[in-house]
Amino acid sequence: MPRRPVLDVYLGDVVRLRRAHPCGSSEWLVDRLGADIGLRCQGCGRHVMLERRQLESRLDDFVSRGDPALSAAVAPPALEA
Repeated sequence: MPRRPVLDVYLGDVVRLRRAHPCGSSEWLVDRLGADIGLRCQGCGRHVMLERRQLESRLDDFVSRGDPALSAAVAPPALEA
């Protein structure tokens, strides 16, 4: 089974999803990273959690990109063997 490359998502990214939220907005702010991605609706402020795989399948486009340095600063330190 071929593996897809992991999508780089940063804190502060604003993403557009394929389907609009019931409030009418389709833009979301990424405010949490990990196995689950935290998204905040730019229209009504509602917060949802999506699995990374679900986000990758629902993602339409990046409206604006966050700061990779900020994401690296809050990431847990890498484990060394």
